[in-house]
Amino acid sequence: MSSAALDGLLDPLATSLDPSALRQIVEFRISAEIQARVDYLARRANEGELTPDEDAEYEALIDGADLITVLKLKAQRLLAA
Repeated sequence: MSSAALDGLLDPLATSLDPSALRQIVEFRISAEIQARVDYLARRANEGELTPDEDAEYEALIDGADLITVLKLKAQRLLAA
C-alpha cells in the first residue's frame, strides 16, 4: 500500500482520538511473548527454514508492526501539534 493511501486510511482515525488515546498509542509495546515469536521466526527466516505457515505468520506480524509504527508516528505528531 502506498504511503498516501495509508495516510488517507489512517488520518481520519488518528485525528479522531483524544490526547489520552494518542498517548496510549505512543506508549504501546508488544508483549514479550509476541516479541519472542517474532525473534524466533526471524531467525528461521534468516536460515531459510520457515514453513509456509510460519512465513505467512511472520509476514502478518511484520505488517502489523509496520502499521503500529505508522500509528505511533501519527500519534506523536498530533500530540506535538
